[in-house]
Amino acid sequence: MLWQGRRQSNNVSDRRGISGKGIAIGGGFLGLVVYLVNFLLSGGDPAQLSNSLQQEKAPMTAEEQLTDDQRAAFVKVVLAETEDVWHKLFRENGLTYKEPTLVLFRDGVESACGSNSSASGPFYCPGDESVYIDLSFYEELQHRFQSPGDFPMAYVVAHEVGHHIQKLMGISAKVDRLRGELSEKEFNRYSVMLELQADFFAGVWAHHAQAMDTVLEAGDIEEALNAANAIGDDRLQKESQGRVVPDAFTHGTSAQRMYWFKKGFETGDIKKGDTFNDPNL
Repeated sequence: MLWQGRRQSNNVSDRRGISGKGIAIGGGFLGLVVYLVNFLLSGGDPAQLSNSLQQEKAPMTAEEQLTDDQRAAFVKVVLAETEDVWHKLFRENGLTYKEPTLVLFRDGVESACGSNSSASGPFYCPGDESVYIDLSFYEELQHRFQSPGDFPMAYVVAHEVGHHIQKLMGISAKVDRLRGELSEKEFNRYSVMLELQADFFAGVWAHHAQAMDTVLEAGDIEEALNAANAIGDDRLQKESQGRVVPDAFTHGTSAQRMYWFKKGFETGDIKKGDTFNDPNL
């Protein structure tokens, strides 16, 4: 992706120096003060304070910090590109786009949706209209999911912004209201539809980002499709438990995720993304 030198979004809350429970070592004197206050206010035992501090991770090396900062700059550019595209598409449909906030964190984070660790992966919280990303997921895409290149991370950001689009359009609220009315198996189907639509919106973004700013390079879409294939429910279940359980799907199969991202990219038409009336789902 041609991103260097492009506008970076200002809608970013950088909490990489803050863990889910306080400030990590490396936050400096102010960080230490905030950590102490949070530790005591949350009921921490002063006698255990030294142990708690020792458990904090060591600061990054200069080389690691440089790489992390470069990744942060990249996702800020991607967020800016999503802002440009969705402002345009909302305006064309007589709507006003409200920009989400991108929260960068490391290890763990507190959100309006509760406490989350890096293990949960990137997520969108409708409660505070924010996209949460631990930049270590960049490495997970490359190594665990065998998805090299920078565009898989752009796809991830665009997918989470897709959930923000669903929030603004009232789609996610309608699905959430079904949670208490359906069995887990039935609700999982709606969860899949929601996730696949976010993939579709990510494809729509890529279509218009290319048309507006020519940001894509040769191979970018293939990189995104490779990432979508790598994180399909069927593939992840096969790797983790040796078998596939369709009733437990929450995000869609590899084939479904690739199909809807590709459809979004090829059409660029938000009206073509009604996954809820797809007879194949």
